[in-house]
Amino acid sequence: MMDIHHILKQLPHRYPILLVDRVLEIEKCKRIRALKNVSINEPFFLGHFPHRPVMPGVLILEALAQAAALLAFDMLGIASDDKSVFYFVGIDGARFKRPVEPGDQLLLDVTLERGRAGIYKFKACARVGEDIATEAELMCTRREIA
Repeated sequence: MMDIHHILKQLPHRYPILLVDRVLEIEKCKRIRALKNVSINEPFFLGHFPHRPVMPGVLILEALAQAAALLAFDMLGIASDDKSVFYFVGIDGARFKRPVEPGDQLLLDVTLERGRAGIYKFKACARVGEDIATEAELMCTRREIA
């Protein structure tokens, strides 16, 4: 389990783009379950949509990617630093099945499918309770910063 203090040491993201509040479970080199508390105070709700606030799908995917990065950092035994960064290199099969609204708790389940030649593929699913909100396959890679 990781609290927000540990997450801040692992990820380079900060408010308003840090989208993981807590890691509930992590199984090294296999899977992670993390949590994002969705609050009406999120800046994107001002414009998406003022009459019916909904968390943008791309931010749900970003939350899943951040959980994947935490799994990758744990797997590689490293932390985020000024010399490298994890980038998205692909998103396949993204499906949005339920809106995510203020007050929801978003459970982020990410499983490592494979890692080859520095590219990692993850199966990712975001749920609210038992309901699937978003699912996708995510691919990312670690790159050195020049």
